Amino acid sequence: MCGITAYRGPTAAAGRARVALERLEYRGYDSAGIAARRADGTSLHVRTVDGVASLSGPLEARGMDATTAAIGHTRWATHGGVTEQNAHPIEDCSGRLFVVHNGIIENADVLRADLLAAGHRFATEVDSEVIVHLLEQALRPGRGLGDALAEAVRPLEGSWAIVALDTRSGALAGTAHGSPLIYADAGDGMYLASDVGAVAPMIDDFRVLEDDDVVQLDGDGLRWHRADGSSRPRGRWPVPQTALLASTGRHRDHMGNEIDEQPAVARRVIDALAPGISDGRLWRGLGLPPLDGIDHVAVLGCGTSLNAGRAIAGAFGRLGAMPTRSLIASEAGHEVWEPRTLVIAISQSGETADILRALERLPRDGGPVLALTNNASSSLARRADAVIDCLAGPEIGVAATKTFIAQVLTGVCVALSGLSTTGRVDPNLFASELRALTATPDALAAALETWRPTMTALASDFSRASGFLFLGRGGGLVYAAEGALKLKELSYRWAEHQPAGELKHGPLALVDAGTPVFVIDDGDPRLEVDIAEVTARGGRVVRIGERVLRVGGLPLHLPRRGPSWGPLETVVPLQMFARELALRLHRDVDKPRNLAKSVTVS
Repeated sequence: MCGITAYRGPTAAAGRARVALERLEYRGYDSAGIAARRADGTSLHVRTVDGVASLSGPLEARGMDATTAAIGHTRWATHGGVTEQNAHPIEDCSGRLFVVHNGIIENADVLRADLLAAGHRFATEVDSEVIVHLLEQALRPGRGLGDALAEAVRPLEGSWAIVALDTRSGALAGTAHGSPLIYADAGDGMYLASDVGAVAPMIDDFRVLEDDDVVQLDGDGLRWHRADGSSRPRGRWPVPQTALLASTGRHRDHMGNEIDEQPAVARRVIDALAPGISDGRLWRGLGLPPLDGIDHVAVLGCGTSLNAGRAIAGAFGRLGAMPTRSLIASEAGHEVWEPRTLVIAISQSGETADILRALERLPRDGGPVLALTNNASSSLARRADAVIDCLAGPEIGVAATKTFIAQVLTGVCVALSGLSTTGRVDPNLFASELRALTATPDALAAALETWRPTMTALASDFSRASGFLFLGRGGGLVYAAEGALKLKELSYRWAEHQPAGELKHGPLALVDAGTPVFVIDDGDPRLEVDIAEVTARGGRVVRIGERVLRVGGLPLHLPRRGPSWGPLETVVPLQMFARELALRLHRDVDKPRNLAKSVTVS
């Protein structure tokens, strides 16, 4: 969601903060800004609603190269409209202090009233502005910026990652509580950022702020105040090699290149994890208890990650005959948890607020938590009992594509490895599952090759359709759900997924002459009746996943028997269709409206 960058060094601080900010654009945002201190003690402050690139001209015109400390921010609006006035960084009454903030201040209205009564002047509608005025009060003569920030956050309720700039001294200070913030020394200067990806090319390692840690960067270097009272900095994390990978290809948009990259991502995951499946080494290496000691599996996620979890649950349930359930993280607080339940918490960023809040509500005497994330140093990874990196590499497009593939395959590898240590699975069936797994990169590549022209043509045919229906049964249902979600995210047209057997219980009323209906075929013979119901009412069926032979010149549809996690390759044409339709409708496929990549508010 919102992105934070900050830099302190001998020169060009504002430019370095802007470059780092560009690497956070993938999160999605609607305004951006930078505040900096020049070497002569003067400040500059630039904000925009037109994108990070539009900051370059004003920064250069105002002496960007002469700056020695800077903070930057990309904002995804929660409190207050999308205006330049509401964009971060936000300044205090005097123009000396600036702050950037990710998260939500839940008691902002109460604090605002108190600060107004004390004589402070507010210039924005955002909850974050209370922070800079609290900091203004706390920064008394002789007090360091870090100590003042520690005092300023005491009355806050909610979540925050905050970086403050004192333009008089040139000091930076940062703190975090329920929202990510990292520190890194680049040799030629010091960085703070909400995501290591912002600074990965410039550093070798980084440190993660735990809740209520405070760091101060000034002329004396780094000062670290830990929540436990220690002044010792946290341990270093190496920059993951996948953070340096970038998707390139023939498309002008990132999403098109990331769709094309999926066979390579699948190969990376399988090459890394498959050798540890058959002997259970992958499962044991995670430090999880034996699967024979686990009675239930629950997958926890939001959006695309929840769909990936449902596919992973198929491996435990259909192959291992284990009771499973899939939980929407924002609703998990209402669940009654069985003992001896393995919770697989899935988040691409590892910072999804709904996931983190759901983990806080788990019973203490429950089972272990496995984090499946694309960020092994994230808040989710640090709070779980075990973590596995899904190895997708950076994904710039806000709507997930290659991270979905990576999540499913990573989770399936873990599931198969765990099941290999039990007597739950027939050896012949297990061998068949392994063959299907290792064939996945080729299946994805074939789907790209086979479906590309068809989906381009269908996007043209269906460009005027007001809505779409996605159907599936069994293992195909989760891919119908993901296809509908992609179409909604990218095209802004309504799209609904349904179990095909539910058509006659209500959703069939949506089908009219010409209604596009995508059917994900996992080999269930009952789909033939469902398709007939749609066709009889004039719906246009696009069937994905079946095998077709021609006998006597007539098409003969054969059942497609896929693995326990369903026909993963069917998601590829659905992604391509959503992108093609969105491009035809002149949508920004990399940055869909109203959406963010890392949703750090709940």
